Amino acid sequence: MRTKYAIVFICVVALVIIEKESNILSRVSDKLIQRQTPQQTPQTPLGYNNATQNGSMAMLKLLLSRLGDMKLNYSNPTEEQDEEEDIGSYSGSHKHILLLATTRTGSSFVGEFFNQHGENMFYLFEPLWHVERMLTMAAGGSNGSVSAGIYRDVLQGLFLCDFGPLEKFISPLPQDHVTPDLFRRESSLSLCEEPVCSPVVKDVFERYHCKTRRCGPLNLTLASESCLSKRHHAIKTVRVRQLDTLRPLVEDPRLDVRVIQLVRDPRAILASRMVAFSSKYQTWKAWAQDGQVPEDDEEVKRLKGNCDQIRVSAEVGLSQPAWLRGRYMLVRYEDIAHYPMQRAEEMYRFARIPFSPQAREWILRNTQTTQEASGVYSTQKNSSEQALKWRFSIPFKLAQVVQKVCGPTMELFGYKFVDDEETLLNKSISLLEERLFHYSYYQ
Repeated sequence: MRTKYAIVFICVVALVIIEKESNILSRVSDKLIQRQTPQQTPQTPLGYNNATQNGSMAMLKLLLSRLGDMKLNYSNPTEEQDEEEDIGSYSGSHKHILLLATTRTGSSFVGEFFNQHGENMFYLFEPLWHVERMLTMAAGGSNGSVSAGIYRDVLQGLFLCDFGPLEKFISPLPQDHVTPDLFRRESSLSLCEEPVCSPVVKDVFERYHCKTRRCGPLNLTLASESCLSKRHHAIKTVRVRQLDTLRPLVEDPRLDVRVIQLVRDPRAILASRMVAFSSKYQTWKAWAQDGQVPEDDEEVKRLKGNCDQIRVSAEVGLSQPAWLRGRYMLVRYEDIAHYPMQRAEEMYRFARIPFSPQAREWILRNTQTTQEASGVYSTQKNSSEQALKWRFSIPFKLAQVVQKVCGPTMELFGYKFVDDEETLLNKSISLLEERLFHYSYYQ
């Protein structure tokens, strides 16, 4: 009985604290809104007051969950039942999934797990492509910290269904919020359905095809309205370099952001990039021919820098800082390739989103095919075979270089080193250590 009274007392105190914090947040929000210029698009983001109240309840649940080992449910349910009830309690609210990766890690394939969810999901494929392109073209470029801040602000706007921040980076500039030039628009089912996909008559619009229908130029206002009508939002990007730059996004009380970081064996990444981006990897191809790799070359240093960035971000996530606790998940591409349905279920569970029949069907249809679709961005593969192909395309000498400069990253993610070419080519020898990364979705 004393325990029950203690819990009630703590709840009351927590609610008083939360109410005060909500008032402060509300005043800060009002000031920010007054300072902002009018939005370019007429849509209204998620209501801040409602989001704050929902955030307050979430904060209260978090406080209660950290009361030590006290059992709040006196019926003593099993751990499995308790976990499923917790997941069910999140199923009705808006969720925001950010899939972080680097190029050639299988992110297009994994992004489809959420794109194929169904009518309650609004998915965007690489919207930051426009931002990176504009910053690269700008005179003098932009330093890393400035770019990171811009990326974060654009992502924040998109999660709130505001395309205004992104619109500024689309070239040519959209006219009346209409553009024919959104990067890979056809990779988002949400942007290929009515009314966002408006029917066209003239053949001149054929280049705006979606995968299943012809669409006219994209009306960003209609895209915003579609976004607001969806319960969940997911974005895939390979352009965020450091996880810690996203802290303000994750802590935004209007959002419920879950970050999934996708990683892959650095040797496989290099092998894939040499095929997909052939013209940019001529130096590596030359090294593969003559067997000599100058380790002080800028290309090798760039490879090391990329590996270090991935490792540092993962170390931040796996350390579970307070701002990211329960909101970060690390997934290896190889695990997904070998067990696509199981890993997809885990990702959905982590995101607190029901695993839809449509997503299940897509995964079954696109991971066990015997005939792969053409194109470097194809998502139709025999996934388990795909995960091993790199071992027969990368010269052993290049694999050694990757192991030397990316060793700490490989060790963190559980990728085994090879000492000779025979081991590299023997696919019966696994180069993947059994690892159970701490996904923290049960905290």
